[in-house]
Amino acid sequence: MTYKVKDIKLAPQGKRAIEWVERHMPVLAAVRKEFARTEPFKGLTVGAALHVEAKTAALARTLTASGAEVAITSCNPLSTKDDVAAALAKDGINVYAWRGETTREYYSNLNRVLDHKPDILIDDGADLIFLTHTKRTELLKSIRGASEETTTGVNRLRRMASEGALKFPVIAVNDSPAKRLFDNRFGTAESTLQAIMGITNTLVAGKDVVVVGYGFVGRGIASRVRGLGAIVTVVETDPIKALEAVMDGFRVARMNDAARVGDIFITATGNINAIRGEHIRRMKDGAILCNAGHFNVEIDIEGLARLATKRREVLEDVEEFQLRDGRRIHLLAEGRLVNLAGRRSLGHPMEIMDMSFALQALSVEYLARHRGELENWVYDVPPEIDRRVAELKLKSIGVELERPTWEQIRYMKSWRMGT
Repeated sequence: MTYKVKDIKLAPQGKRAIEWVERHMPVLAAVRKEFARTEPFKGLTVGAALHVEAKTAALARTLTASGAEVAITSCNPLSTKDDVAAALAKDGINVYAWRGETTREYYSNLNRVLDHKPDILIDDGADLIFLTHTKRTELLKSIRGASEETTTGVNRLRRMASEGALKFPVIAVNDSPAKRLFDNRFGTAESTLQAIMGITNTLVAGKDVVVVGYGFVGRGIASRVRGLGAIVTVVETDPIKALEAVMDGFRVARMNDAARVGDIFITATGNINAIRGEHIRRMKDGAILCNAGHFNVEIDIEGLARLATKRREVLEDVEEFQLRDGRRIHLLAEGRLVNLAGRRSLGHPMEIMDMSFALQALSVEYLARHRGELENWVYDVPPEIDRRVAELKLKSIGVELERPTWEQIRYMKSWRMGT
């Protein structure tokens, strides 16, 4: 076992954080119990690039209990919790992560994970997978497959597959209904708003909040922030999503118009420069900008810096940019995903990641069992895995499903449906 963390002495604090979340992740616990018996990863190495925080640690510990050697690093230079990384190292897991990595350190840590010659990859943003296809191609033949956690990564991988560039099968965990409907919509919404309020101590009620993007993440944020009393404007490029936002009761506008009214701006597009200099020039004094997408590309930070005559950190994770006319624009967490990159941000709630990481564990088990049977393509999570995770979650919260009668089953299978 090898590791590279900020301070190994933080391990006791990290251990307590891990113990806390594991008590609230019953679905993953059920998967771990089964895996400890069947050892589906015995003799295999799993390499992971995920946000190194307490819920991720629960997944890593599940994999090691299943017989795997695990090597893990962060998928974001600011999202590592140093106490958790230290606790994983003490647990005998190969971990290379610390908060505040430089770009060079970030890629060095990805390479350290790949130096373990993993059989299976778990990725969040596809940087680890991309690296194997560009700089570490000697590993491609030995990798059985990978799973991908987030929308940004799945989009990259689908483009690779369509161009014939993908060299091993990938399961798009992000696209699973049990992930999109709950993690992306509810988990990101709650953790994003908790982060904004925790970092800024600002009141949301009565504020004009602009949500840029109305995918699953944007829908969740818009719904939750309205529930806190905000006046919500949605910016969207897709006509179907824009129409859905209108029928959900939100004001829909172009970014140039929304820029004039917004007090808080939250990007959730997965695309580059959703907020640009032309928009920033129209914003109110004191406007707050933050990002809920995976990469720090959605807000044009360089453009913001060019417009500013002064910049300073006014609070932890709040940078103030003063424009030439004296207006001040505030950027949270360096434009990185605010729900994890903030020093006090804890990411998605435990109960949400319980499902997402159970999906991850069961998906990579599927890859291990079906070696050589899958083409080099991006696959959806098998429906039986989705259903199993949902059923385990319902059981853990004491909810029982209605059972169809045999009459109902026969009726739904017949094309001779009567009136």
